[in-house]
Amino acid sequence: MDDVNAHHKEKMKKIKAARDRMMESKTEEKGLIIVHTGAGKGKSSSGFGMIMRCIAHGMPCAVVQFIKGNWATGERDFLRKKFAEECRFIVSGEGFTWETQDRERDIAAARAGWEAAKGLIRDPAVRMVLLDEINIALRYDYLDIDEVVDFLKQEKPEMTHVVLTGRNAKPALIEAADLVTEMTLVKHPFRTGIKAQPGVEF
Repeated sequence: MDDVNAHHKEKMKKIKAARDRMMESKTEEKGLIIVHTGAGKGKSSSGFGMIMRCIAHGMPCAVVQFIKGNWATGERDFLRKKFAEECRFIVSGEGFTWETQDRERDIAAARAGWEAAKGLIRDPAVRMVLLDEINIALRYDYLDIDEVVDFLKQEKPEMTHVVLTGRNAKPALIEAADLVTEMTLVKHPFRTGIKAQPGVEF
């Protein structure tokens, strides 16, 4: 057992030395464009986890929620009730596209959300803005992808983080982003007849 422990300790020392050398070379800080996409669950959940981190670090933040509309979500209720001063929360949209069945209304709601988002992103006091499900609005061309990408590249303050979630992120957005995570669907209870449940889905 002593030989096993000694071998493990030596191996970890080498890993730590390599890690320390790598970390010494990482000195730059900047506001990131972050994309969470893919068919798997967890895109919005991850974005809201980052909002929780911001609040814990005393970093003012904001959420603009596209598409979901008046669908009651735990994260919206929690942030509005407990952290309204730390995190501004704007809902844009009247529900999923198959619920509204009105493209013009969906476009108007998405445009209103994007205008609000631009104001929040431009605000130097706001350190992170989560654009929840904006990729859906972009997928259906409710918003112009070139306009969104150009704004993020040219007008986003240097130290502001912007997180964009939703399936089917467009290639231009992926290209512009600093960090892209694709959630892969392996298994989902919905496929076996289990409905969306509080605390898991919303």
